[in-house]
Amino acid sequence: MNTVLVGAQWGDEGKGKVIDFLTEESDVVVRFQGGSNAGHTVVVGDKKYVLHLVPSGVLHEGKHCIIGNGVVMDPFDLMKELDQVKSWGFNLLGRFHISERAQMVMQWHRALDKADEAARSEGRKIGTTGRGIGPAYADKVGRSGVRVGDILKPNFEDIVREHVEDANRKLRSLGAQELDPEEMVRLYMPVKPALMPYVTDTIQFIHEQLESDKSILFEGAQATMLDIDFGTYPFVTSSNPTAGGACTGSGVSPRCIDRVIGVLKLYTTRVGEGPFPTELFDEDGETLRKRGGEYGATTGRPRRCGWFDACVARFARRINGVDFWAMTKLDVLDTFPVVKICTGYRRPDGFVYQTFPMDLDALATCEPVYEEMPGWMCDTSHTTDYAELPENAKRYIERILEICGGKLGVLSVGPARETTLRINI
Repeated sequence: MNTVLVGAQWGDEGKGKVIDFLTEESDVVVRFQGGSNAGHTVVVGDKKYVLHLVPSGVLHEGKHCIIGNGVVMDPFDLMKELDQVKSWGFNLLGRFHISERAQMVMQWHRALDKADEAARSEGRKIGTTGRGIGPAYADKVGRSGVRVGDILKPNFEDIVREHVEDANRKLRSLGAQELDPEEMVRLYMPVKPALMPYVTDTIQFIHEQLESDKSILFEGAQATMLDIDFGTYPFVTSSNPTAGGACTGSGVSPRCIDRVIGVLKLYTTRVGEGPFPTELFDEDGETLRKRGGEYGATTGRPRRCGWFDACVARFARRINGVDFWAMTKLDVLDTFPVVKICTGYRRPDGFVYQTFPMDLDALATCEPVYEEMPGWMCDTSHTTDYAELPENAKRYIERILEICGGKLGVLSVGPARETTLRINI
């Protein structure tokens, strides 16, 4: 069974925990897009692990983990993370692989990212993490990027110098400080010996695994509403974290995919700029943030919080072809006497959007249409069987499935590994 797992909102749905859960039945975990601007958090016993580039499957000994060709990877972030994983006691040699075709995020990409964001006027800022992801993807599309395989070339130093000179021209135009090419060359010299043991023709490796009937889990970062094509453009990431990106970001045919699992938080959050129809600015929003620990795993920024948006989930199901939902953080809603589901967006003229509109200016004039349901007002965080959930909690989940479509596959009622309930998969 080859599975694509995607976020179905604006990210931070709990994908890392679900991936960790599904890895038990997988042989290979492939990260197919994004960079170190997103974090996956996994709690095992009393230990909390935060990963940004290395697939969450690394926490299971014997599983192969791959950074696919669709990823943009900062070598220093990766080297630091690999050291961290080793310090946790996990062996990586022979089971961690980096695609030679993956693009690298270089220091000049970070400088350009920050300079460009600083130059934007208020209202036009993207809310980037400043980690160079956008400029790295721009160089990839512009056919001027640096790939992992380039570090193995004898002229790698010249490649660095040439790219620094190009970046300096752009930095000058933005009024930002330029970089020293020779300093950059010295900086990148340790990269080759550190990463060379892991650089692999991952397309060949993945297809060998497929031909051996191994089970592969394709892991996306970020989420559907941050997709460069289908998200809330321009407040999006620079890649395709939707199910289609799993094929282009790893080198497999769509015919190899057996199922798609979408991860939904049972309320909604967002980090950074951009529209968020159900965002709460009251005590309920603060309660969601505090109970849910809604602070970015990468940036530490407080997340914007709001009620569950069924329009977003329904849109994500269509875009990704979701077969099963993995729903998370039910326990965060345990103290609410009333819970709400957004079923549409009403314009001032009375028209109600049933899906997410492309026109963000029109969306800004809308008000969410809510369906209210009674809460359950009791602790669900120790539940081990779906049948044991409070009736109102089950009704809430079942109403979401009725509105959005799809089947419930996994339900999480807490942060720890053992608080994950297998339902239909």
